Amino acid sequence: MIPIKVASAWRGVSDCRNCAVREIVLFAGLDESDFAKIHAPIDDLAYATGAVLAQEGGRAPGLFTLRSGMVKLVRTTSDGRERIVRVMRQGDVIGLEALVHGKFETGAVALTDSAVCRIPLEVIQTLAVQSPRLHQSLMQKWSHNQKEAEDWLADLNFGSARRRVAQFILKMRSTTDAQRVTLFSREDMGSMVDLKMETVSREISYFVREGVLEPLCKQGRAYRITRLAGLTAD
Repeated sequence: MIPIKVASAWRGVSDCRNCAVREIVLFAGLDESDFAKIHAPIDDLAYATGAVLAQEGGRAPGLFTLRSGMVKLVRTTSDGRERIVRVMRQGDVIGLEALVHGKFETGAVALTDSAVCRIPLEVIQTLAVQSPRLHQSLMQKWSHNQKEAEDWLADLNFGSARRRVAQFILKMRSTTDAQRVTLFSREDMGSMVDLKMETVSREISYFVREGVLEPLCKQGRAYRITRLAGLTAD
């Protein structure tokens, strides 16, 4: 696991306190007295597309909070295939299961260039005991992760190919602009919705042809939803 860049690790509590996305990441509820209890370094890491953040079943030295980019969580099936079980986006926490097992239950791979904070387990464990605010935040994140995983399974693995791709597009809408969608490789998308790459490409082309999606780049990664009803109709 080789990050592309490692900024000097903590640089004092002021960086975390003043983090631009702090209100949506794990430390949103902390105050000055909580920061004073942090003694282990928190690494500021950047990963290029395709870089591995965590190995399935590997030892977890800490959790990741995703500051920007997208990361896929993957599991290996009994027949050796890779199955993507969820996409993590800004504000999500990767590896919460490590608080119980000390290991990652899924692999984590950057779908796009991504920036994360890697927080040592001992920091989380100490603050969870000493800070009711962080403990509550952990429980909320855990519940959110569980619900998201269940929703992905329910929404993306049943129904026609068109419905699965439509549901996936809806899930990938920007949190700041509901009309904008960021996708990635058709192979990865196929793994998520349990369809062949060619089928995913065909369905996206259909939505473009029908005026449901407007391409915003030549790479087929960014789109604007121009007719929402075309994605929500049964």
